[in-house]
Amino acid sequence: MRNIRSKNTAPELILRRLLYALGYRYRLHSHNLPGRPDIVFQSRRKVIFVHGCFWHQHSACREGRIPSSRIEYWEPKLLRNKERDAAHCAQLKAEGWQVLVVWECQTNDIKSLTEKLREFFGQ
Repeated sequence: MRNIRSKNTAPELILRRLLYALGYRYRLHSHNLPGRPDIVFQSRRKVIFVHGCFWHQHSACREGRIPSSRIEYWEPKLLRNKERDAAHCAQLKAEGWQVLVVWECQTNDIKSLTEKLREFFGQ
């Protein structure tokens, strides 16, 4: 599991290329914000988290299910990830930030992702 990266993942790079092509400039992995968001728009007070469907348990995706083997290990681990994500989002919203979560499976459909980003930025 040490080979699993938390930064510069393939879905994150896809999203960053798309944002740059749309003309948005951003900061990466701000250490002073709860949850260390993947992409930060400081002046707009907006953040984007890029979540892997398995690790963050995306309920609308086939990959977001708990493995059938070693359930006693995986279930608490993955549920704790979901709880931590919810706490970080709530804390950011309480501090006045707008939060967008982009799931790994959503990066496969660039057109739909572009529309979602434009809606998030109010265009």
